[in-house]
Amino acid sequence: MPADPQTQYEAVVDELLATTPATTSKMFGMRCLKINGKAFAGLHHDAMVFKLSGSTHSEALGLPGAHLFDPSHEGRPMKEWVEVPVQHASRWIVFAREALKYVDSKHK
Repeated sequence: MPADPQTQYEAVVDELLATTPATTSKMFGMRCLKINGKAFAGLHHDAMVFKLSGSTHSEALGLPGAHLFDPSHEGRPMKEWVEVPVQHASRWIVFAREALKYVDSKHK
């Protein structure tokens, strides 16, 4: 049975809220996680999106079904954001932690 995206997302949220200064919010109408007021991850339909860079960005983008996040659906993807489908939910916490570190380091 496939993983439930909502349940998987909540597990990531619970873990990060308990172990980091991350907060919950909304971005583009979707639930998201923020650090210092800046979004770094969110739930988009049956996938999580992450703001990533470097090798972690490449690793996430290389997963089957993953692609650049395009919230407008008009062919204008956000280059740093990768949408990772639920079949890779076991990796979501790793990508969320990397996204948090990346966004936090950019805004210090």
